[in-house]
Amino acid sequence: MEYKCMVCNKKVADTYIKRRVRCPYCGSKMLFKPRSLPTKVKAR
Repeated sequence: MEYKCMVCNKKVADTYIKRRVRCPYCGSKMLFKPRSLPTKVKAR
C-alpha cells in the first residue's frame, strides 16, 4: 500500500509510514491513501 502527501503530492512507501507519520520529502503530517477509479459497466 502506498500513501500520498497532501502538500507535495509525492508517493510515500508503506514501510516508511510504520516508523513515523511524516512525509520524507516536505515534512508534512497530512498523508492519504489514493483511491483507484471505479470501473463502470453498462448493463445490456
